[in-house]
Amino acid sequence: MPRYLVTAFFARLADEGTAVAVVMLAVARTGSAAQGAFVLTAWTAPHVLAAPLAGAMAERARRPRLFYCGALGGFALAISAVAFGVGRLPLALVLFVAAAGGCCGPIVSGGLSSLVARLLPAGGERDRAYSWDAVVYNAAAVAGPGTAGVLASAVSPAAAMLVLSAAAACACALTALLPLRAGAEDVPVVPARLHRDLADGLRTVWRERELRAITAATCLAFTGIGALTTTGVLLATHLGSAGAGGLLVTAFAVGALAGTLGLARLRPTDAPQRLAVVGLLGTAAGLAAAAGAPSVPVAAACFTVAGAFDGLVLTVTLRLRADHSPARWRTQVFTIGAGLKMSAAAAGTALAGAATAGTAREYLTGIALVQAAAALLYVLTRRDAHRGTSREVSGGRSGRGAGRSRPSVRPRS
Repeated sequence: MPRYLVTAFFARLADEGTAVAVVMLAVARTGSAAQGAFVLTAWTAPHVLAAPLAGAMAERARRPRLFYCGALGGFALAISAVAFGVGRLPLALVLFVAAAGGCCGPIVSGGLSSLVARLLPAGGERDRAYSWDAVVYNAAAVAGPGTAGVLASAVSPAAAMLVLSAAAACACALTALLPLRAGAEDVPVVPARLHRDLADGLRTVWRERELRAITAATCLAFTGIGALTTTGVLLATHLGSAGAGGLLVTAFAVGALAGTLGLARLRPTDAPQRLAVVGLLGTAAGLAAAAGAPSVPVAAACFTVAGAFDGLVLTVTLRLRADHSPARWRTQVFTIGAGLKMSAAAAGTALAGAATAGTAREYLTGIALVQAAAALLYVLTRRDAHRGTSREVSGGRSGRGAGRSRPSVRPRS
C-alpha cells in the first residue's frame, strides 16, 4: 500500500496542480486568463464521456500495469505539450492536446482507486486502505495548487507545469512496480463487443442499490461543492476581506485532509452507509454555520469542519464502490462515479456564476441545503431499492417456487 499511495499521490498532485498552473501560464504569456480557461475546460470536459470507456479498456487489458502506465504516461506528455503550446501554438491544437490528456483523467481520479482491490483482499485491511486513499486525494488537493503557485511565482508557470508533468511521469514509473494480486477475480474476461462491456458497467451502477444510492447522492452533493470556491471568495469579500477567499477554500481542503486522516487512524466500525449520511449532514451543518459567520476567521473554522465531514463522505464512497461492484466491472464503477461527480461539480461552478458578494450568504446556505438533500436522497434511494428487493423476494417465495429451500432472487454480493 505505501507504494500505491505514493503512486496515487504523484498522479493526483499533477492533476490538481495543472488546473492552477495552466491559467497562470496563460496569463504570463498572453496577458489574459481566457486561453487558460479554454484549455482547462478542454482538459476537464472529456471526463464524463471518457470515464466509461477508460474503465472498460482498463478491465479488458490483459496487462493492467501496461495499460495504467500508458494512461499515466500520456497524461504526463499532455501536460508537457500544453506547457509548451499555450500562447505559442494555435489554440485549436492546444485544445486538442488538452482534451486528449483529459481523456486520461478518469484513470487518475477514479481508476487508480480500483487497484486497491487488486493489492489487498477484502476485509478490514482493504477498508483502511481506502481511508488512506481518500487521504491521498485530499493531500493532493491541498499540495497540488500550492506547489503550482509556489513554483510559478518563484520560477515560472512553465516550470511549474514541467514539474507537474514529471510527477505524473513518476507515477507512471511506479505503477509498473505495483504488486497486483494474482487471482481469479483479477483476470480480465474480454467480451465479444466493447459496447456491451460499456453497457454492463453503466447497468451495474444503476442496478446495484448501494452504488446507485451513493452515486446519486454524491453527484447531487458535488453540484453544491462545485459552487463552493466561487461562493467562498464572494463570502470573504462580503465580510470585508476580499483577499481571504483562498483561505476559506484552503480551510475546506485542509479539513477534508484532516477528516480522512483521522478516519484512517481511528478505524471506525460503523457501517459505511451510516457514515455517508453523517458525512453529508455534517458538511451541511458546517456550511450553514459558515453562511452566518460574522468574520472570516469564524467562517474559516466552519469551512474546516465542513471539509472534515466531506472527507468522510469521500472515504465511504470509495469503500461502497469497492464492496458492491462485481470484480469484472469494478474499474468502470470507479471511473464512472468519478466522471459523474466532476460533471456535477462543473454544473455547480456554472450555477455560481450569477452569485455576487451580496448574495454569498444565500448561495452558501443553498449549498448547505444541497448537502442535506443529498443525505435524504441517499436514504430514500436505499430504502426504495430495499423495499423493491423485499417485494421481489416475497413474490418469489409465495409463487410456484415457494416450497423450494432457495430464494428465486440471486443474493447480492
